[in-house]
Amino acid sequence: MDSNLDDFSLSHELKLSQESFSNMWDTYMTPSLPTENDLPLTSVEENDMPCINQLTDLSDQFDEKLFEITSAAFGNEGIAPPGSTVPVTTDHPGEYGFTLRFQKSGTAKSVTSTFSVMLNKLFCQLSKTTPVEIQVRKEPPVGAMIRAMAVYKKTEHIGEVVRRCPHHKNQDAAENSSHLIKMEGNQRVQYFEDQDTKRQSVTVPYETPQLGSEMTTILLNFMCNSSCPGGMNRRPILTILTLETPDGMVLGRSCFEVRICACPGRDRKTEEENKTQAQSGTKKTKKQKSAPAATSPSVKRPIPTSSMEGDDDDILLLPVRGRKRYEMLKEINEGLELLDKKKKKPNTVVDAEMPLPSSGKRLLVKGERSDTD
Repeated sequence: MDSNLDDFSLSHELKLSQESFSNMWDTYMTPSLPTENDLPLTSVEENDMPCINQLTDLSDQFDEKLFEITSAAFGNEGIAPPGSTVPVTTDHPGEYGFTLRFQKSGTAKSVTSTFSVMLNKLFCQLSKTTPVEIQVRKEPPVGAMIRAMAVYKKTEHIGEVVRRCPHHKNQDAAENSSHLIKMEGNQRVQYFEDQDTKRQSVTVPYETPQLGSEMTTILLNFMCNSSCPGGMNRRPILTILTLETPDGMVLGRSCFEVRICACPGRDRKTEEENKTQAQSGTKKTKKQKSAPAATSPSVKRPIPTSSMEGDDDDILLLPVRGRKRYEMLKEINEGLELLDKKKKKPNTVVDAEMPLPSSGKRLLVKGERSDTD
């Protein structure tokens, strides 16, 4: 047995593993398949001949790209790219001139939505329809859509997802109850939530403007107040409207700030006044408490000369400062009153402290006799 091993080592030279995989395939893996000439015609059916030809083609050449993975193998075509973690909030009309326009409305208390061009801000009421007009310079591709998404405005909050507060969410029985922005007036509205960022958005197909109009109108609804606890909680938000292709490519973008409140007209007027004063350098000061009005000096009416003679019964008021002075003037006035009475009845003795007579008796005046006399 040992001699057989020696003969084997001498007669067979072992190959080193320095060859390429292609050479090894050609050397060791090439199958020895029978050909048409090797097989008897009686044992090969006519239907089996194409199969034999396909097997013989395997030995022609090794395909080095056999194990390469292509994206087409997974069918990624037609799938929208994943959403960005931090959405872009700058306007970009793009090739199609994508712009927005809002209907003109004043600052009356009765308006349900109003847009401030000065602030680039929309003021609207909860769950009230807000029309937004969309204009493009040229017709977008077939199947284009409009997407609306809300993000927080401030840097410290922009990483969070804008959602409805638990109170309003639980009151809504719809499947999309957690979405802050909803669209009306179209049966093909779709609601999305990105699997990676969890941001929510709503889309509606782009419609060509009707005859005689240059605008396409969409209807937005904001389903929570800006002050709702557990939701926005007074944090300002931005609404991003984008024009996109069916596979998610952005063609245009427009952004504006939104405040959902009970009185849009009043809040718009207040914020515009604050910005105007800030630009002019004046600050709005608080209303100071009105100081008590100084006591106006009493109007002194001229005393008619007839009153000096005692034939005028006008009553005049004289404001007096200080209790002591008041008592002094009071005594003087009482003395003058007694003097006037004495002048009217010279024979009458006037005494302020004379006791009143009892009933049925009359006081005698000096010089007068009684009935008994």
